[in-house]
Amino acid sequence: MTSSARLATCLFCKIIKGEIPSFKLIETEKSFSFLDINPLAPGHSLVIPKWHGEKLHDVPDEYLEDSLIVAKKIAVAAGFENYNILQNNGRIAHQIVPHVHFHVIPKPEESDENGLVIGWPIQKIATEDLKKLHEEIKGKL
Repeated sequence: MTSSARLATCLFCKIIKGEIPSFKLIETEKSFSFLDINPLAPGHSLVIPKWHGEKLHDVPDEYLEDSLIVAKKIAVAAGFENYNILQNNGRIAHQIVPHVHFHVIPKPEESDENGLVIGWPIQKIATEDLKKLHEEIKGKL
């Protein structure tokens, strides 16, 4: 599929253009935000850069910066005391819509009934392996 065909069929690009209705919160030159229609908790919102990129590394920094500023404004305006900012990259990393987006998800209580539920399966890694990985990544930065 060509890049223009992806843009024409992208759910979030259609929302930005007003072709699909949304409960818009904040729109800037570089970002668009709205309430999620399938929320994990009341106030769950989405912030999408107006630059169509499937993964975080596909989007220019100034669009990402703006999106996080918008996410912060939503969290503050909604009065979220505890919340998650979530961004997934790729299908197996739980990205459903192939357009970068940030979830602003309130966690109003400790129970698992509202908000994001995370199981964080930590892994043991030998110090030598960690050191090797550190050098490898650091060398590419």
